[in-house]
Amino acid sequence: MSTIDGLPPLREVIAAHGLSAKKALGQNFLLDLNLTAKIARQAGDLSGFDVFEVGPGPGGLTRGLLAEGARRVLAVEKDARCLPALAEIAAAYPGRLEVINADALTVDLAEHLTPPIAVVANLPYNVGTELLVRWLTPPAWPPVWHSLTLMFQREVAERITARPGGKAYGRLAILAQWRCEARIVMTLPPEAFTPPPKVSSAVVHLRALPEPRYPADPAVLEKVVAMAFNQRRKMLRSALKGLDRDIEAHLVAAGIAPTERAEQVSLERFCALARSLAG
Repeated sequence: MSTIDGLPPLREVIAAHGLSAKKALGQNFLLDLNLTAKIARQAGDLSGFDVFEVGPGPGGLTRGLLAEGARRVLAVEKDARCLPALAEIAAAYPGRLEVINADALTVDLAEHLTPPIAVVANLPYNVGTELLVRWLTPPAWPPVWHSLTLMFQREVAERITARPGGKAYGRLAILAQWRCEARIVMTLPPEAFTPPPKVSSAVVHLRALPEPRYPADPAVLEKVVAMAFNQRRKMLRSALKGLDRDIEAHLVAAGIAPTERAEQVSLERFCALARSLAG
């Protein structure tokens, strides 16, 4: 893969620029360019897409995205040490890579990118979930992005794709699956990274649906789900009693037994409960 773009192997890039991974920034570098290209391919055909990448580090995934044909990549990197290495990639792909030295939480995709937009990132562990929740809860739907192809700790990936009935099922599964098709498309062992993290990783692909699977007010649904899973061991009539004095009637109207617990309730029934509470 390193011969395709004429750039040095990533180990040489890291050594040349002194890029040791910083634990405080949640950095774990993927050095195998065959792997980074494979991750890029999980996003589908990117030839007509602007791609948003978070935390490119020395640029392994960035190179994969460009080599796989992304129309344009906007890479947001908080660590200024990585900028010279990324500048070398930008020079090898004139006009196709823009790098911003910023915190990804402050970047507005619509301001910098032209639709259709795909988000593809090996997310830093310390902000990955927060970024995902922001992308899943925009002011209007459909969102500005078409798909999200994101690497997380495997445990987080399993929470995103979980089904009712298990410990992994919770708020993240509801938020993701209400408005997206969500599936795990790759898993990676710790030894794929430098330095190796203590856990396995997984890539999740989320495709935005044109509209939510079931009607519900987003603010009401999020409040219901947050309360329900915040006390997931309690029966719902207890966990949700602060929402409405007649919460049991609303639960029954939504087809939920008041004695059920949050992890037993499907997305469809949570949406029915949100509609009932909204009046």
